[in-house]
Amino acid sequence: SEMSGLSIPLFVTVLCFLLLSPPPCSSSNILVVPVDGSHWINMKLILEQLHSRGHNITVLRSAKSWYIPNNSSIYTSINISTIVDETDINYYSKMLQDVMECRTYPTFIRTLCQQYLITPLFDQVHKIWARSVATIIEDTVFIQKLQDTKFDLMLTDPAMTIGVLLATYLELPIVFNVRWINTGEGLFTIAPSPISYVPVPGSELHDQMDFLERIKNMLHYLYNVIEQHLIINPAYSDLLQRHFPPGTDLLSLQRRADIWLFRADSVFEFPRPTIPNVVYIGGFHCKKAQPLPAKLEAFMQSSGDHGVVFMSLGTFISALPRKVTEAIAAAFAELPHKVIWRFVGEKPSSLGNNTLLLEWLPQSDLLGHPKTRAFVAHGGTNGLYEAIYHSVPVVGLPLLFDQFDNLLRLKVRGAARVLEAYSLTKEDFLGALKDVLENPSFHTNMQHLSQLHRDKPMTPMDTAIFWIEYVIRNKGAPHLQSAGFHLPWYSYFCLDVAALTIAITGIFIWALVFVCRLLCCRRSKRKMKPE
Repeated sequence: SEMSGLSIPLFVTVLCFLLLSPPPCSSSNILVVPVDGSHWINMKLILEQLHSRGHNITVLRSAKSWYIPNNSSIYTSINISTIVDETDINYYSKMLQDVMECRTYPTFIRTLCQQYLITPLFDQVHKIWARSVATIIEDTVFIQKLQDTKFDLMLTDPAMTIGVLLATYLELPIVFNVRWINTGEGLFTIAPSPISYVPVPGSELHDQMDFLERIKNMLHYLYNVIEQHLIINPAYSDLLQRHFPPGTDLLSLQRRADIWLFRADSVFEFPRPTIPNVVYIGGFHCKKAQPLPAKLEAFMQSSGDHGVVFMSLGTFISALPRKVTEAIAAAFAELPHKVIWRFVGEKPSSLGNNTLLLEWLPQSDLLGHPKTRAFVAHGGTNGLYEAIYHSVPVVGLPLLFDQFDNLLRLKVRGAARVLEAYSLTKEDFLGALKDVLENPSFHTNMQHLSQLHRDKPMTPMDTAIFWIEYVIRNKGAPHLQSAGFHLPWYSYFCLDVAALTIAITGIFIWALVFVCRLLCCRRSKRKMKPE
């Protein structure tokens, strides 16, 4: 019959779906220690997926959190008054001014200047986190409550160390949702990183370095090592001595994490060594564009064939010098395109009729709109991956932290123009805009990156969920962890082997010289006797 004929292909379809889908994971209890701000946006997306699959989620959050809500339908929150971020928007505004001062220095030293600016921040926050963990651990009632819940996993962003320290104390398997850790990028903590071709975060170098660039890269690396051992590690020495086994250090605790869900991929990053428990999920937050609100859609359509330029510098636009915002507005006014600009602060006097200012806008949906021609961005990872996903070329105005390195990666691949915000003029900005809008190579190169980024056997989000549940099912993944970091540093670099080889070689050469001298002396004595 017709119904039976339909049921067979339907059955086959359902069977194929069941066979191809990742194996289900029974409901588990997951403890989450996130990082506030833009990091929370990434973490929340993963938590939504885990909740939809039946997992029970508990989030430890600061009572003064900026972004992490206390009440949620997808998790239970526990307020920890000790987890306090004592920095605020004024702190970052001051840092932005200091970074702009560093940008006036020669190329070789300006990145070292920027790295030095962050050191006091590291010194401050790591001391706060160490005190926070000590307070949590010494609250025996609270710790007993966590132990009684019988969590199956700790999911944390190791940009803040509280999660890894608490997970180790509770003896939980750990999954990192990670890009940054300690002094820089997570891969420098867990994977082999040859300085000859792997640029140190903050160095603004690519993977093909000349001699002077390798010197600069080595200086950045040595600065990070000094910062780790003289600034960060001492903040935890008292905590580790009192509550953890003898000989424990922060790096050893971090390296015991079972899976590192790394928020990058090979399309964006330069190729480099990796290890089995590093899983690349760059762009996992990207999704297809949704319809825009009616007024915004009408503005997009009013651009005609020219299209729209979209600009967003995050929350830091109000900290830019007035002359810079005026130069940007004046350049936009000369374009035939319409412009949508996420802007907070006093309206520029040079603003043109073609420019729409908004305090908030749906960034991903705008980037995915067919009328969008270019994206003016500060270089945050989330925005750049959305630009890659939707194949929109970029004009970059990096301001802080990793933004300079991020935009360099797109520039090297021919998908972006990068400008200096501190010295920006109307002419420079307008020239860069016209180049990106009128030179088809930028759009072609970004399209190629987008195709490579999307060409995967599993979506980055599905990959992340699979490996989280993999750790839950197998109660950890120690078989994926490298044994290299359990070795002392002199064994890791084979310095003991080198020392022994040099010693044996030295002894052999000495013995050879000694024998030769002995034979020569005997021969000379034999010649002297007849004489």
